[in-house]
Amino acid sequence: MNKLSRRQFVRLAAGAALLPALGACGEEEVPTRFAPTSAQTSTPISAPPTAGATGDPFTLGPTATLPPVPDVLRNENVSGFYVRYYRPLDPVDRDTWALQVDGLVRSPQNLSLTNVLALPRIAQVSRMACVEGWSAAAAWEGFHLSGLMEVVQPMEEARWVHMHCADGYYESMTVESLLRERAIWVHHMNGNILPEIYGAPLRLMIPWLYGYKSAKAITRIQFAAEELVGYWPDVGPYTTHGTIRRGRDYPLDLPGGSRAIEGGQEIFYPDGVESK
Repeated sequence: MNKLSRRQFVRLAAGAALLPALGACGEEEVPTRFAPTSAQTSTPISAPPTAGATGDPFTLGPTATLPPVPDVLRNENVSGFYVRYYRPLDPVDRDTWALQVDGLVRSPQNLSLTNVLALPRIAQVSRMACVEGWSAAAAWEGFHLSGLMEVVQPMEEARWVHMHCADGYYESMTVESLLRERAIWVHHMNGNILPEIYGAPLRLMIPWLYGYKSAKAITRIQFAAEELVGYWPDVGPYTTHGTIRRGRDYPLDLPGGSRAIEGGQEIFYPDGVESK
């Protein structure tokens, strides 16, 4: 069971109650309570296509249309957007999954997927760049760290957020970085519930850094005073900051082969969906 306070539970429940109405709103904008706060200025999203049995795109009903769940998640060159894990793992069961949020917080939580879906919702289209030299863009929906912080109330000394994943992967970023506008905790991708192969039920998307900073299949978010050196920087030659380097990038979703990139920033291609 989660440990939401009564006030927080009422707020989240009220947000969840609005979701069925959003599924029937067509191209109208999400109501104000789902719009970003001053700390999260992404554009409020339009309701995605219906995926649930009740007409609510955020409902995992028995007739929800989802991609087939593979027996094991592993590296795969899926057309348009490759899949990368540091080791094979079993897909996470959405029904039993809970997001543990603890560490230097006043109100630690164990949030169900329903709780997570009820957090104030934001969306963006952004491109993930892999350190292998390829990139791919998608439409992402989820929540901003500020929304989660309202629930768990981090202590003043909490400067870092550690991410722990179902396969044992781990990463770490500063609270300051994760409060940037384009940092999004993702539970939907391209209008559908996040597929298992791309890190369901919850992943991080940090488009201005290499993809190994965007942890997948997250099971625990821990607020801490010190950095936790991530898995790949710990065992390999990668930097802890994950800054995209100047050089060549191969966009999987665009024609024309590799392209020159400046590095040090999020990648935007004029002909890519991320620039429209």
